[in-house]
Amino acid sequence: MEAPASTTLVVVGDEATNAIHALERFANVQAASLHDATDAEVARWSATAAAPYVVHDHDPLAHVAAAWVEFFDDQSTYGVLELEIERALDAAVRHDFSVPDYYVVIHPESLPVTWKHWWLGVLSSASPSRVIPWPAADDSLAGLLRHLPTARAWPEVDAWLPKVRGAIPDRVGLPGAG
Repeated sequence: MEAPASTTLVVVGDEATNAIHALERFANVQAASLHDATDAEVARWSATAAAPYVVHDHDPLAHVAAAWVEFFDDQSTYGVLELEIERALDAAVRHDFSVPDYYVVIHPESLPVTWKHWWLGVLSSASPSRVIPWPAADDSLAGLLRHLPTARAWPEVDAWLPKVRGAIPDRVGLPGAG
């Protein structure tokens, strides 16, 4: 899948839908709730975007995230986590998905602990300025679009996603941590 020309933001959190709907009225934003869409459907939708910003709630790494959280919450096995990482790596090689330019995490303080470690630890350790904690799902998100941090792009998925296997909550991002 070819990367869209627009800047893509994936909004996550309990109020993601509200945040997305708050952006729908802006002419420079194409926003939609696509949580249940397939990667291919999201790619087609994004490819048709004429707006500078594309905002949705479809996380292409959702299965990896869920497997990581479930493993550390004792709800799944390490094998499931390995399987989801391998599936994501295979999809990345086929260019079936791309990591969005930014993840915006609405109300991160209200997330369950392991999810908080996923978003603000594991994922942000791959590209710190590309995961943005955001306090509200309201019009203030439009202000974020005007002031997105500039930073290096996400590294290639195969450079950091395999390391998720060794990322441990409370340790990820610390010096000497796996």
